[in-house]
Amino acid sequence: RLQATFFGISIILIYTVVGTLVALTLGVNFANWLSTHWLPNILFFLIFLIFACSFLGMFEITLPGWLINKSDKQSDKGGIFAPFFMAFTLVLVSFLCTGPLVGSILVATSMGKVIEPIIGMLGFSIALSIPFTFFAFFPSLLSKLPKSGGWLNSVKVVLGFLELALGLKFLSIADQTYHWGILDREVYLALWIIIFTLMGLYLIGKLKLKHDDQLQYIGVPRLITAIIVFAFVIYMIPGMFGAPLKVLAGYLPPQQSIDFDINRIIRENKSDTKILETKELCSKPEYSEYFHLPHGLKGYFDYEEGRICAKQLNKPIFLDFTGHGCVNCREMEANVWAKPEVLDLLKNEFVVVALYVDDKTKLPENEWSISIFDHKPKKTIGKKHADFQISFFNVNAQPFYVLLDPSIELKKPEDASKALLTAPVAYNLNSNDFVSFLKKGLTEFKKRNYNN
Repeated sequence: RLQATFFGISIILIYTVVGTLVALTLGVNFANWLSTHWLPNILFFLIFLIFACSFLGMFEITLPGWLINKSDKQSDKGGIFAPFFMAFTLVLVSFLCTGPLVGSILVATSMGKVIEPIIGMLGFSIALSIPFTFFAFFPSLLSKLPKSGGWLNSVKVVLGFLELALGLKFLSIADQTYHWGILDREVYLALWIIIFTLMGLYLIGKLKLKHDDQLQYIGVPRLITAIIVFAFVIYMIPGMFGAPLKVLAGYLPPQQSIDFDINRIIRENKSDTKILETKELCSKPEYSEYFHLPHGLKGYFDYEEGRICAKQLNKPIFLDFTGHGCVNCREMEANVWAKPEVLDLLKNEFVVVALYVDDKTKLPENEWSISIFDHKPKKTIGKKHADFQISFFNVNAQPFYVLLDPSIELKKPEDASKALLTAPVAYNLNSNDFVSFLKKGLTEFKKRNYNN
């Protein structure tokens, strides 16, 4: 009980103390670097690949004997170090998922605030610690599991297939942020379709691996799992031809990366759409060779360029802080932006400006910007846009949507509050709330124009 309690307290301490120290020493962009740079993502992909090969029976991963003996000695000394390092491992493994959530807290820490980030990190770490502490406190609940045998090897093999599929996400993030063009949407889907088809064949006994026992019959749970897996495969197949696959929107490469998109072909051949797209833009968007908006939307990928066009067209700016590796951004685009009322408002009433905060494309020296936040030069598209978000809106989490008045130029942080048409919003899959947000900003913009 003491060790379980210490395990839970360690999670809280590590997040609250070490998280604050990381923010102060490494800066607010460290979480972004960890989740989008090619080096950690390729490393995570290789780790997943190695674990998958192990689960599939290629080799066994075991801890070295000296490490086990050393751990036993530490346990004999009182047993408080083992729970601490288990908690530390948990924090490291979960950091990729929790990083965006604690991003705004890290910004507040780097801005010199003390009480706010401590309370934020404390509350977050307590919520994360509770379920893990509960199971550590009552380990006897795990004793009801059946003993190991052939079934356990089958579980390992299924996990191996899942490791292969999930590991591709890390490779995909690196591919998108550096524009390698290796894992476009159809290639990614093709690999997933093959992996899950092989998993289904394994579950029904048509595929056998090295350590499998002889399968005399298929149990009902295994059969139901196989049905679910094959249904998932069938669900993915239309995605090869442009189906949005909303359930997987956050985990697949963007829709725009697919070569043969039936929806896009139909959209581009509609005469009324061509006329609308011509009216929307003032000039060819900069960086359009790297970025594309979903659902046939036309817009800009540089704030100043978008602001000039919005001012010329007398439309408000819809500013979208997004990222290649942002799961929630893709979910918002697939489930909220795709709604007819939202799409109509974005197409006709706003100038859309999408700023990718994790893109690694190098900028020419004459386009470098000096941050008003940390006074350092920003040499890539992603760093420039991330700094813009932090400097003017004190947030570095995505997605983050802002409606702005283009007549007000953003030169100082206080200019942002003057340009805001309504309070910014973040991840929220309620499309009605999003429509209200857009209409509220549009009403305020028209009111300002009327008064002027």
